[in-house]
Amino acid sequence: MTALDNQMHALRAEDGSHCESFGENGVVSLTKSLGEVEDGFWTPTTGPLVAGGKIMLGAWVADNVMTGEPSGAIRAFDAMTGEQVWAWDLGNPEITNWPPEGETYTRGTPNSWSGLAADEELGLVYVPLGNATPDYYGGMRRDFDDDYNSSVVALRLEDGREAWHYNTVHHDVWDFDLPSQPALADIPDGNGGTIPGLIQTTKRGEIFVLNRETGEPIKEVTEIEVPEGDGTATGEYYSETQPFSTGMDGVGTAELTEARMWGATPIDHMMCRILFKKYRYEGPFTTQSTHKSIIYPGNNGGMNWGSVTVDQERNLMMVADMRMPVVTYLIPREEFEEEHPNFQGGAHGELSPQFGLPFAHHITNFMSPLGIPCLEPPWGTITGLDLASGELVWQQPAGTARDVTFPGIGLQNPLSFYTGMPALGGLISTKGGVSFHGGTQDYYLRAYDSVTGDVLWKGRLPTASQSTPLTYVGDDGRQYVVTTAGGARYNPNDRGDYIVAFALPANEVETAAAE
Repeated sequence: MTALDNQMHALRAEDGSHCESFGENGVVSLTKSLGEVEDGFWTPTTGPLVAGGKIMLGAWVADNVMTGEPSGAIRAFDAMTGEQVWAWDLGNPEITNWPPEGETYTRGTPNSWSGLAADEELGLVYVPLGNATPDYYGGMRRDFDDDYNSSVVALRLEDGREAWHYNTVHHDVWDFDLPSQPALADIPDGNGGTIPGLIQTTKRGEIFVLNRETGEPIKEVTEIEVPEGDGTATGEYYSETQPFSTGMDGVGTAELTEARMWGATPIDHMMCRILFKKYRYEGPFTTQSTHKSIIYPGNNGGMNWGSVTVDQERNLMMVADMRMPVVTYLIPREEFEEEHPNFQGGAHGELSPQFGLPFAHHITNFMSPLGIPCLEPPWGTITGLDLASGELVWQQPAGTARDVTFPGIGLQNPLSFYTGMPALGGLISTKGGVSFHGGTQDYYLRAYDSVTGDVLWKGRLPTASQSTPLTYVGDDGRQYVVTTAGGARYNPNDRGDYIVAFALPANEVETAAAE
C-alpha cells in the first residue's frame, strides 16, 4: 500500500505487521530522485498495481500552483524485495531506471493520479496521464508535454519502455486529465470474433475504445474543428481540431443551450438564463479567456475516478458520470499580484495562482444564486452502452437528492426524487446480469439490471460512498457485496469511516443449492 507519507508499505495479510525483507524493514521511500518535494506537492492517490512480479505506480502532483513541480515519472518495483527495477520518464526516455548522478527525473511532466491496468499476456501496463501542471495555460509547454498530455500510454511490463501512446486531447488547457483506470475487455469485431480492447473514459464524456495491443482505435475517432481563442490569453496557442470518439455514443456531451438552463425557482431560472447569455460559451472546447467563460463538460467530468464495468457475456458496459458546467477566467499576473500579494492557496481551490505563468486562474461550478446547478437535471447518471454497436441502450439518474445539504443552512433535503446527482466511484457487474453502484450523493448502494437499467434493489449506508464496490462468494456459499462509505464529495458535513457488506439471504442460497 502507498500512504500520504510518500512511502510504500508491505504488510503481512495475516496480522498487518511490516514485511522486514521488503525495502527497509517493510518500507520504500518514493521521493528518491524526484528532487525537491514540498509538502502536499506529490502524493500517491491510487493504490499501486501488481502484475508480472512488479509493483507499478504513479502519483498526483499539486494542480495549478506553479511550474516545475515534481516529475510524473512512472516506476516499477520488485514485488518481493521492493527494489526499483525500472522508471519511465517521458521527458527523458534515455533514463530507464535511476537518473544520472546529481540529476532528477524531468520536473513538471504529465502525471498519472488514477489507476493503472495491465495485460500480463501481452506484457503491457497501461497508464492514464493528466497534464503538465498548471492546467489552464499552455503557452510555455514543452513539446513532450503536448505529446503526452491526456494520453493513455502502454509500457512494456518487463522494462518500462513505451510500446504506444494515444492522445485524447490536443494541447489540453481545460484540465481534461484521463481520470480512470483503463478497462480491458474483448470487443466484438463484427465477424464473430473479438479484438483485445482498452476502454478509456474521459472527463469530456467521450469514451475511447482502442486496440490494447497496438493503440489503434477500434471505434471510429474523428478530428473535428473546435473554437479558436479570443486573443486575451497572450502567448497561448490552440489546436484547430480535437479527437471525438464518434464510434461510441458520448455520455452527457450534448451542447449547452439557453433552453437547458434551470432553476429551483422562477427567479433562479431567470438568473441562470441571464448568466448563460452573459458569459462566453462556444460549445465543446470553449477556450480559456480573461472574460468569464463556460466550459462544459467541466474539469470534474464527465467521467471521473470510477472507470467502467463490462458484462462480457452480454457485450455491455456500464459507467457513471457527472454533469457540472464551470465558469472560468484567466487573471493577468500583474492584476493577480496586486489583488493577492501574499497568496498562500494550494491546489484544487477556486483560485489557482499558476506561479511561473503570465496568468492565474479562477474556476467555480456554474450555479444559481441559491447554489444549485444552472443546468437542467440530471446532474449525474448511470449509463449502459452496447460494446458491439457503440450505442447507448439505457440511462438512469444517479440517485436522489435525499441526503444533500442545502447550501448555507445545513439542512438535509427530505425529498427522494431521482434528480440524478454528480456520481463518483464506478460500478461492478456480475455474471448474473446485475451491476452494483454506490458512488452517489445519497447514502445507498444500488443494484441495476445490466440489460434494462432497472433498479432491482437498494441498501442504505451510514453515509455516502465514493468508491467502487467489490463482490465475492464466501465460504458459506453466499455472495457478498462490499463497499466503503466515507462521505459524499459535495456534502462535507457528513463524513464517515465505514466498510459495509451486504449478502444474499442464507435461505436463498440453500434453496438454490438444493435445486
